[in-house]
Amino acid sequence: MAEEKKQEVEEELEEVESVENESTEKEAEDIDIPEVSEVEELTNKFNEMEDKFLRARAEIANMSNRNKNEREQLVRYRSQDLGKKLLPAIDNLERALATEVTDDQGASLKKGVEMVLESLTVALKEEGITEIKAEGETFDPNLHQAVQTVPAEDDVKPDTIVNVLQKGYQLHDRVLRPAMVIVAQ
Repeated sequence: MAEEKKQEVEEELEEVESVENESTEKEAEDIDIPEVSEVEELTNKFNEMEDKFLRARAEIANMSNRNKNEREQLVRYRSQDLGKKLLPAIDNLERALATEVTDDQGASLKKGVEMVLESLTVALKEEGITEIKAEGETFDPNLHQAVQTVPAEDDVKPDTIVNVLQKGYQLHDRVLRPAMVIVAQ
């Protein structure tokens, strides 16, 4: 009997071990071990998303730089429209100063026009609007507009500006109005 009991216990142990082995194998089967192609697919998706992210970040940085440059340009050239509108008034004041006066009343009026012109000139300079140098300078089509040419004399080199018909002005490096000039040829 003892022998029979021993054999029964051994059989039960074998049965338990086989059940444990079967459950372990079943658990291993239940765990999905991804195939190599799935890993590659996920890696490709990750790389694609990372590329999109980097491109979006670069696009945002470019937009930010563009906006910053546009704001700087707006601040730098904010006086452009006002300057263009004031230039005809300055021309008229200069023409008024070119007239001859004979009496004291005309002289005091002329002095007042001079003061107004000086105030406008100072205000324009403070905003960065300056007169384009022309007379005696070499003709530059970027700064000057030739309306007439005259034959060059002995003391004047060709392509030299001999007379200014209308002053030109620029705001920093941008031409508001080119100088209208007569050029020696």
